[in-house]
Amino acid sequence: MSYTTPDHVIEEAVRFHGHVCPGLVIGIRASEVCLKEFGHNNEEPVCCVCETDMCGVDAIQFMTGCTLGKGNLMQRDYGKMAFTFYRKRDGKGFRLLLNHDALGAEHAESAELLKKDLEGTITPEEAERLAMLRERTRLQILDAPIESLFTRMEPNQYIPRPAKILETLICASCGEGIMESRSRRFDGKILCIPCFNKVEQKV
Repeated sequence: MSYTTPDHVIEEAVRFHGHVCPGLVIGIRASEVCLKEFGHNNEEPVCCVCETDMCGVDAIQFMTGCTLGKGNLMQRDYGKMAFTFYRKRDGKGFRLLLNHDALGAEHAESAELLKKDLEGTITPEEAERLAMLRERTRLQILDAPIESLFTRMEPNQYIPRPAKILETLICASCGEGIMESRSRRFDGKILCIPCFNKVEQKV
């Protein structure tokens, strides 16, 4: 099965995200499957659960119209390169899990160099090597058949419930308003999560 995102759309996604990287194009490729099967959220209401906090989440927001602000993109950072898309009309969905073998044999070297880059210990020669490896990986991801890039499976969780308008409560400690579903109770008082964490640590 072949999916192709036009170059100008990829360039727009890069501008939205701020830079080009392998993580972004992983999200682009995952979005292609959603667009092919369910369409864009503006045409057919869809939602997505991302199991990572990586760059690809921005691609999914840009490509599919599923966003954090609209409540149809849920980020559950399990540290997995996995994305589950649902069509709200009938609850149909599928989960895409990245096949790390699809990233190529040089992925381990790239990861080590990226770690050194983030630590500020990378040499100019290593930085040049890293840039070359990441570009090679990016192109490999864009060219890979979807079937080799992701393992497709049934969703491993229920479709997220629609957003609800709930009562605003006042935290007894900081005095700030909080959504009812995000409130905590401690010693008979209503607290926001940060204040609850503070008092719980003192116990």
